[in-house]
Amino acid sequence: MAHAAPLRFSKMHGAGNDFVLLDLRAGAAPPSPALSRHLADRHRGVGCDQILTIEAPRSAHALASYRIWNADGSAAAQCGNGARCVAAWLVRDGAAQDDAFELDRPSGSHAVQRLAGGRYRIAMGVPQFAPQAVPLQGCGQVQDEYALDVDGASLRFGAVSMGNPHVLLEVDDLARAPVATLGAALQAHAAFPDSVNVGFAQVQSRGRIALRVYERGAGETLACGSGACAAAAILIRRGRVDREVVVALPGGELNIDWAADTVSIGMAGPATFVFEGELNP
Repeated sequence: MAHAAPLRFSKMHGAGNDFVLLDLRAGAAPPSPALSRHLADRHRGVGCDQILTIEAPRSAHALASYRIWNADGSAAAQCGNGARCVAAWLVRDGAAQDDAFELDRPSGSHAVQRLAGGRYRIAMGVPQFAPQAVPLQGCGQVQDEYALDVDGASLRFGAVSMGNPHVLLEVDDLARAPVATLGAALQAHAAFPDSVNVGFAQVQSRGRIALRVYERGAGETLACGSGACAAAAILIRRGRVDREVVVALPGGELNIDWAADTVSIGMAGPATFVFEGELNP
């Protein structure tokens, strides 16, 4: 009986948000839900928040495309930390020869800029605040906030799509925020038909936000790039922080810049190689 060939992979992280990267540019099939779960398992597999598959480009100007698979085997639409890791992988591979290039993401594309010190800036797109873009339904709105009753508590939050859905709650003490319980309750709420990534933010100054994010399909992660962009966009629109802001996550810091409401928001941060390996399926 023939045995399947070992599966080669790279383990990387962006500010602690960790990934298993698979090179599928030769046309290999993406991982099944069962394989995704096995790869993500921190006890019996490799261990990661998400799996990234590097594939042939879909658009004329892109160097490559990538897709995102959550630890539970479901697909995701956006991952800023993952995009930086894909960019760094392509630079090391030799496919990316220039400091500026494009990547196709699951929906649309990114402009990528290679910075000094192993950092990359990703153009994350224009934040979309319309409720149908999130999507969000059945919530009362007061100015730039929504109101919702969850488990007997009245919550106020901001909401935005970064290509994936995000809500943000401001808190006074981030360390004591009920991230897991409230995050899970909001993800299961009927107001979010596609579920939602839930951010908890503490504004420390006009130039600095502390953030924790409870992600769809992964739970709380050490960093969330699209969540950092969502938090910054919501708080910038409220006038709470400047248009260039540091977002401090448990795994590290990201620099977010948003020059105007109508242009793409930018996210800069590190991309780190951890190890290479082979997994026997």
